[in-house]
Amino acid sequence: MAGIYLHIPFCRKRCTYCDFHFSTTFDNYRTLLITAIATEINLRKNELSGAVETIYFGGGTPSILTEEELSKLLQEIRNNYDLAPAAEITIEVNPEDVSKQNITSWKKVGINRISIGLQSFKETDLKWMNRAHDLQQGIMAVEQLKKAGFENISADLIYGLPDLTLEEWEQHLQRVIALDIQHVSAYCLTVEKRTALNHLVKKGRLKTPNEDTQSDQFSLMLRKLSNFGFQQYEISNFSKPGFESKHNTSYWQNKHYIGVGPSAHSFDGNSRRWNVANNTKYYKSVGKNDAWFETENLSKNDRWNELFLTGLRTIWGVSKKQLAMLGNLTKSEQKNLVSLMQHGDITETEQAIILTEKGRLIADGIAASFFRI
Repeated sequence: MAGIYLHIPFCRKRCTYCDFHFSTTFDNYRTLLITAIATEINLRKNELSGAVETIYFGGGTPSILTEEELSKLLQEIRNNYDLAPAAEITIEVNPEDVSKQNITSWKKVGINRISIGLQSFKETDLKWMNRAHDLQQGIMAVEQLKKAGFENISADLIYGLPDLTLEEWEQHLQRVIALDIQHVSAYCLTVEKRTALNHLVKKGRLKTPNEDTQSDQFSLMLRKLSNFGFQQYEISNFSKPGFESKHNTSYWQNKHYIGVGPSAHSFDGNSRRWNVANNTKYYKSVGKNDAWFETENLSKNDRWNELFLTGLRTIWGVSKKQLAMLGNLTKSEQKNLVSLMQHGDITETEQAIILTEKGRLIADGIAASFFRI
């Protein structure tokens, strides 16, 4: 399975917590950048073998794109790649962009999966986050999408927010469950250095919860969503049966994909490539020189480490078949595995090494314990 990720670096507003690459002032070069992304799609047509089964518009705020712009990019993919008939085509949207006109456009160009950034069901949170929607807009946007016939909808939520109590977090979960959607992505708030949130925390205007509170909210989420038919198939992702994100799953299972657009990353099994996180340099360089991307060849140890870092995040775990291809566990690593199993953090099957629910609370630390330098 191959996938294509398109990074659309446009936003109307800067969310307080966001550290992704984007710009809020892009009108004077918008067409140039979309054309450059289309050119990159064409230039890289020989990098994927087999059918493309997933396309993902991320950002930024790709729901800013017009029907003409979306159609142009998707047609470029169709012209240059073998697109599977039932390909999963996702677009990230903000609630304020969900309108009858946009919904019609999304369906017309072939988008069949929506990832909507609700983030919180608390008005004060949405305000300090600098989100452009309010509580009611978020709920109405999901209802509009459902009414229009979208049957694969994912909502983003954030926990570990300043002043968010366990009771409030349970109410947020209850609200998202009541929306009757197929997928939930829930992330613990991270205070990134280059954000307004970091400034607010340093000034003492916002106070983030401690690790125990974050852990309690995470555990509550596992129980609550599980009780309503959601399976935690990855640390931060929950789906109804059959509605796992095929695109994101390809990342965690080390499948090949290309990323187009400024700051987008690609992976071919042996190397990683990333585009420059500079919109102007990107659109001025694509098709003219190689100044718009860098490539890193992965060592055997790099690939080993990535297997644990990504695989342990999922219900499928780390494939023993893939480990065997890289040399299998050493005696000390096997000893570490046994110890983790005795502590109830890991289980082992004939096919894979998998974290338990307890182990998922410290997934990154467990993965790091198997890293090779």
